[in-house]
Amino acid sequence: MTTIWKTSIAIVLVGSLLACGGGDKPSQPPGASAGAQSPEAGTSVQSPKVEGLITAADLQLGEVDAAMAEKGKITYDVKCQACHSTGANRVVGPGWKGLVTKREPAWIMNMIMNIDVMLESDPEAQKLLEECLVRMPNQNLSKDEAREVLEFMRTL
Repeated sequence: MTTIWKTSIAIVLVGSLLACGGGDKPSQPPGASAGAQSPEAGTSVQSPKVEGLITAADLQLGEVDAAMAEKGKITYDVKCQACHSTGANRVVGPGWKGLVTKREPAWIMNMIMNIDVMLESDPEAQKLLEECLVRMPNQNLSKDEAREVLEFMRTL
């Protein structure tokens, strides 16, 4: 067995063990109304209303910024591509193609920068964890780096 395969298997096993946490999940994210329902597949998902998370008002999206997207691609190559494809297929985590049509930009930014809060408070993030079985690691990206990654996603 090659070293790459051994390393890959070890990463998947460790990730699976880390994803198997106990504890109760909150029935609703903080700030959600009692009558709120989970969005249907293919609809846009917004971040839960939790202090400190990025909101739509924090992002000003216009045309794709090619320079930012190029920086985002470099970050993807270094920190993301081991688990995410640029296609629609799942590797460890979901593929990125078309992701910006399914999720709000603020939700994506929060999943990149605030993964612990999102997994604790967001039902869609919790569903992704159940599907992928591996908890996304915190890559410690700055807001600018996360924004560049989002810009790269917008090109896919």
